[in-house]
Amino acid sequence: MALVRRFGVAERADVACCGVTVAQAAALEALGAEGPLRLGDLSRRLGITPSTLTRNLTRLEESGLVVREADPGDARSARVGLTARGRKAACAVEAQEVGFARQVIERIPAARRDAVVEALGDLLAAVRAATQDCCPGAFDHLMTGVGVDAAEPQTGAEPGEACGCGPGPAGGRGARR
Repeated sequence: MALVRRFGVAERADVACCGVTVAQAAALEALGAEGPLRLGDLSRRLGITPSTLTRNLTRLEESGLVVREADPGDARSARVGLTARGRKAACAVEAQEVGFARQVIERIPAARRDAVVEALGDLLAAVRAATQDCCPGAFDHLMTGVGVDAAEPQTGAEPGEACGCGPGPAGGRGARR
């Protein structure tokens, strides 16, 4: 997802997955992986401006997916976390991403899959180096919580199972990408 976001593919606000925009999905994924975060930390983690984060969080809050609260460690700061409904949505987004990745990989001839995945790793390393040259630390914020072998949902649930996700891989993506 970081590579996709880095090149601006599917980053338009009207592209949706699981009923949220790609930017909102990224916020849900980050909060699902890391738990409640200060707004500034989440903004840096996502590589977006505070005003963009505020707009996204307002929509997520209106949908009952996130809640803002005072930071217990600093009364001047606020932090945001997932609601129970938000955790379910984060799980659905993650399951959709895993299902989509499987669909992509399965379209590559089996004999070439390992080479393609290795080449993508090389491309990601090149993107990281180039990003580090122009914007030190930015890539690391985008990759926080992203596993190298993210072939399975972190929850261990199959798409459509424990987290109440939408249709599994056989049912298609459902949302525009």
